[in-house]
Amino acid sequence: MLKFLNFGPLIFSCMLKHLLVENYALIEKLDLNFGEGFTVITGETGAGKSIMLGALALILGQRADIQVLMHSDRKCIVEGIFDLSSLSLHDLFEKHQLDYDELSCFRREITPQGKSRAFINDTPVNLGVMKEMAERLIDIHSQHQTLLLGESSFQFDVVDSFARHYEAVGAFRQGYRKWQQRLAQLEEMEQREKRSRADLDYFRFQYEELEKARLDPLEYERLEGELQVIHHSEEIRYNLEKAMFVLEDSEANVLGSLNEILQLLKPLAHWNENYRQLLSRFESVQIEVKDLKAELEDQTEGVVHDPARSLDLEQRIDLLNKLLLKHNATQMEELVRIREDYLEKIQAIDSLEEEIKQQREEAATMEKKLKEMALELSRKRKGSIPEIESGVSGMLHQLGMPGASFRISHQVLPSLGPNGQDQISFLFSANPGGEPREIARVASGGELSRLMLSVKSMISKRNLLPTIIFDEIDAGISGETATRVANILESISKKMQVIAITHLPQIASRGESHLLVYKIVEGGRARTEIRNIKDQDRILEIAKMLGGEKPTEVMLATARELIIHSVRN
Repeated sequence: MLKFLNFGPLIFSCMLKHLLVENYALIEKLDLNFGEGFTVITGETGAGKSIMLGALALILGQRADIQVLMHSDRKCIVEGIFDLSSLSLHDLFEKHQLDYDELSCFRREITPQGKSRAFINDTPVNLGVMKEMAERLIDIHSQHQTLLLGESSFQFDVVDSFARHYEAVGAFRQGYRKWQQRLAQLEEMEQREKRSRADLDYFRFQYEELEKARLDPLEYERLEGELQVIHHSEEIRYNLEKAMFVLEDSEANVLGSLNEILQLLKPLAHWNENYRQLLSRFESVQIEVKDLKAELEDQTEGVVHDPARSLDLEQRIDLLNKLLLKHNATQMEELVRIREDYLEKIQAIDSLEEEIKQQREEAATMEKKLKEMALELSRKRKGSIPEIESGVSGMLHQLGMPGASFRISHQVLPSLGPNGQDQISFLFSANPGGEPREIARVASGGELSRLMLSVKSMISKRNLLPTIIFDEIDAGISGETATRVANILESISKKMQVIAITHLPQIASRGESHLLVYKIVEGGRARTEIRNIKDQDRILEIAKMLGGEKPTEVMLATARELIIHSVRN
């Protein structure tokens, strides 16, 4: 499909220089060089003229399978050399991390195992990359391509190419994609907020319940310990009081015994250091035992059988147990974490509303800017339409359709689309006074073919196309119309490289180079060959196109005159 790209002011800098095909369909090996200007390809029906295009399509990123192999035990190779010197493709090469060369090689291999490999300047690439690059190099115009005339994307490409606002269209489409992404994000956020709002009351209830419980990760163990003391207060108090009794009030009390030991050691302390150390240690023990007795007294006083406190503790522990069970938690730390999770969800929902508001404002700003850009695109498109209509209609008249008219319907829509706010439709009428209508509804196959040729001829005048290949677009025409098609193709070739597969002598005679496709059968196997013909061979081939396999002298003279007339022009 035509791409609205700036191919620069030079005419023949972008061209197919060389094509190598091996083991493809009926082609054993094909090694062709292509020159500037107009190249014609002729041959008998079934000789394999379009096979070359099938091979070329492989390096344009088309898919293939093992069926293309002429010999199933050898791989198929298709290689094209392109002159890129006038194209600004450095950024595209850099984007895909490819080595740039003014003479770049596009190569495709199909192995006997059915595997496909693609290379650009010996670097492996996927087919998507190869197709993206190749769209900048060759446009193949075939009969089936006329269906594109009815497609909106093609129609926009034609108008935008003629209007030459490449950067503006590219910038708009990039901005439109970002805007659409922003709207999709906004819609997702709004749906998420809607779902979240339905859960907000639940989140708040759960959080407030946990928050009201005043959770403390260490509280549960502390409460259980205190409750155990209350439940066993009598036993604990009895043991503590008995311990104090043993320390001081029993018949063999500990403190009394320590006092007696100290009295025995004090007289010995002045005799040597060992006795003094023993005395010091027992004095320390006496102090520690007194501290222990005081602690026992304090602990005893703290042990109280308090039924009210016991009830409070049991209720508190029961509440915590219910919360643990409700939230399927085993530890207080988990409950605290669950509480914080609910708080985060509540805060996220509250902040989502503010984020949505900001996204809406940004989306509105983007939309406003896009509408300004779309308005400028509309202005430029509208300005280019009259010249396109006039040029295409004039070309149709040259092609033998004097009553044909071509119009471009242009409307500004209220909403934005990928092409701005415009609606463009190509309208056509083949008859005088007929109301132009949508192409798909009124144009026949032959009319579509001439219309597409007229459109591409107009575009070529602006140097907007790379190399173009015409695949038998002359089907169904003859006589004066054929001569006019030949004139148009020749005119196009003055500004770009043109390759035409044709069966008409009027077109074949115009070629600056003439390639003949023929079939050879050897050993019960057919293969296609192609050779460059000149002089008498070319006269003979054109004469055959005029009058059959055995042309008369008159046919040969006519062929010679056609070629001479072409050279004079």
